[in-house]
Amino acid sequence: MKYNRDLIELLKENEVIKFGKFRLSSGIESHYYVDMKKAITNPIILRQVAEILSDKINKMCVDRVAGPALGAIPIVTAVSLYSGLPMIMIRKAKKDYGTSNLIEGDLEEGNLVVVVEDVTTTGNSLLTAIEAVSKNGGKVKKAFVVVDRAEGAIDNLADNGIILEPLVSVNDLK
Repeated sequence: MKYNRDLIELLKENEVIKFGKFRLSSGIESHYYVDMKKAITNPIILRQVAEILSDKINKMCVDRVAGPALGAIPIVTAVSLYSGLPMIMIRKAKKDYGTSNLIEGDLEEGNLVVVVEDVTTTGNSLLTAIEAVSKNGGKVKKAFVVVDRAEGAIDNLADNGIILEPLVSVNDLK
């Protein structure tokens, strides 16, 4: 798909892949790092991601687009603006003040939800976000990730009954 080829070129041009020694959020050490914060703070890349995701999501029958804090929030915001779908923000943990919500945004019982993430390794943080949506009455129809590190996330989510569709595999960026 042309959109994906354009996205791959944008990610390469903006040096989103860093090489060296890095510890990932999963605790795994890696010889490369996918710097999605650099990508999602670039309006050209963010617009491209929003267009691709909105095109895919608009072909589905869903009520909400959701994403976990922090990395997915700019993406979900852009997709919401581009597609017209209401968004949901999923916190890493409940706050201990105010409303103490784990989920911000209107989620009604039975809403069909697409969950979006910026980058996945094992998919565990995405599964945590999906569980939060489910526990709050939503039904996750599918998950998307901008860059999959190809280290088990797709299989991990499939084992939990969720289809994860990456826009780009890290192998496309090396």
